[in-house]
Amino acid sequence: MDYFYCPPDKISSASLTIDGEEFAHLVHVMRAKEGDEIRVVDGKGTAYDVRLGEIRKKMVEGMIYHVERDHHEPPIALTLAVGVLKNPSKFDFLVEKATELGVRTIIPMATSRTLPHHAKGDRWQKLALAAMKQCGRSYLPEVRELSAFEDVVRSAADAGAKFIAHEQPIDGAVMGVSPFRKGTSVIALVGPEGGFTDEEILLAKKEGFVPVYLGERRLRTETAAIVVCAAIM
Repeated sequence: MDYFYCPPDKISSASLTIDGEEFAHLVHVMRAKEGDEIRVVDGKGTAYDVRLGEIRKKMVEGMIYHVERDHHEPPIALTLAVGVLKNPSKFDFLVEKATELGVRTIIPMATSRTLPHHAKGDRWQKLALAAMKQCGRSYLPEVRELSAFEDVVRSAADAGAKFIAHEQPIDGAVMGVSPFRKGTSVIALVGPEGGFTDEEILLAKKEGFVPVYLGERRLRTETAAIVVCAAIM
């Protein structure tokens, strides 16, 4: 089935309403007709199998005949915080792939070696929405506002597991991670071009982050982020 997005406030127990951009895509691009069946996700973890009713000028109502909770969602809630990249198109790519991998929250991060003026939160949120539908997820990742490294590290006190990618096998570094219990919240930090400074690594370790060594080859930021997410998932 094709996937479409409908916010929770337009969904009831028996039906839902599709309008706006999703309606335009459904009708004018996909050429949907009354009686067609589609899958709708609410961005909060629930998927609905829907049979379309009469298509009106600007909206269509769909009758819900099947509901699935946590549809295609991983058992953990992973937050990925990444230093903003010099090339904004690479962060676009990162947002798409992190969404496909099941990341719950994406935090663009300002570190000692980032160029924060490239942060484009609205654009990245739209990319996450498109990637959610493309890969068949039901939870829409939140792309937060640009945040300082220190704030991200210190606000992660309640996370069940905390990791920071590092290019050196320093004391305490681990090559992989163990499986987590369902519902565990996990946060992973990945640096920008040039990596984290020694001071940033020390601060993260002080706050309970475990360094993750990804091997001898120097990985680009977007590659390292994908590797870390895949290892944790």
